[in-house]
Amino acid sequence: MRIGVPKEIKDHEFRVSLTPHGARELVSAGHQVRVERGAGSAIGFPDSDYENAGAILVGSAREAFASDMVLKVKEPQPAECALLESGTILFGYLHLASSRSLADALIDGNVTALGYETVTDRANRLPLLAPMSQIAGRLAIQEGSSGLTLPNGGCGILLPGATGVPPAKVMVLGAGMVGSNAARLAFSMGGDVTVFDIHPDALSPLEAIGIKTCYSGTDVIAAGLREADIVVCATLIPGKHAPKLISREMVKTMKMGSVIVDVSIDQGGSSETSKPTTHSSPFYVEEGVVHYCVTNMPALVSRTATLALTHATLPHVLKIANLGLDAALEADEGLRGGLQIRGGRIVHPAVAEACKL
Repeated sequence: MRIGVPKEIKDHEFRVSLTPHGARELVSAGHQVRVERGAGSAIGFPDSDYENAGAILVGSAREAFASDMVLKVKEPQPAECALLESGTILFGYLHLASSRSLADALIDGNVTALGYETVTDRANRLPLLAPMSQIAGRLAIQEGSSGLTLPNGGCGILLPGATGVPPAKVMVLGAGMVGSNAARLAFSMGGDVTVFDIHPDALSPLEAIGIKTCYSGTDVIAAGLREADIVVCATLIPGKHAPKLISREMVKTMKMGSVIVDVSIDQGGSSETSKPTTHSSPFYVEEGVVHYCVTNMPALVSRTATLALTHATLPHVLKIANLGLDAALEADEGLRGGLQIRGGRIVHPAVAEACKL
């Protein structure tokens, strides 16, 4: 199989969908890997490493996209959609619930699209989303702390506080992979952390290490927002829009200069005041509250993120390449969960519902 690895072009996106090690594994299995020049150079994967692994370097994105399967990190940008050929297998993070226009483009182009974010394992977890969720959760505290600083519009609070000065109050909505990683890091830094969720099994491990927990509901969320300095939105319904847990009226009750970090923004965001931002301009202030809603947070640490991503995705890429798509889907129920578009229509029920198709 011919496998294409284009250079990512989203704002400040330096991750690459395949490491030189991954390329070597695919080449050793008898496949052709085409890597666009410079795809990994910014994060310490020079073109020479890919050449030594047996990959073919190509000089343009068009050549990388002219493949049987195209591996991406982030969803195709408009200029990239035009390069996808009919029948191509696209494998990457898609988040179509927040982009009907992208769904339409992939449908019109007769692309077979598999989303990392809906592939499941035997325990119904999300193994290809998990490494980026772990990183995003930890970055949420880093960036939330930055949002509290005066230059970014914050009220000037240090997360762990100081001698005789209390720490920041951190409110985490959702105790999944993002939320638990955010909570653990904030707690280890000395923050006053409370995690909200509707599932006691998700809250119990956090409570066991001393983190405060609370059953979630509209009233308790509203009360918590009034006291919070940092709010991390970490809710996810695979394939669907993120639930809107924070209304604009709730935001108006928050402290001036507090921060919302909406990690759920890839799926539309959990606050009515959230809108996508970029690493070039990550913060904005709405209703007196600083918002951080970057849609590709792990790109801040692109080398770490790329290594974690390839480790998770390579077995699935090899399965598709070795068996062919139909046989791979037949053999792996979890991989079938990643199939979102095929034959000119959406085939994933949750994505179809979110896109109203």
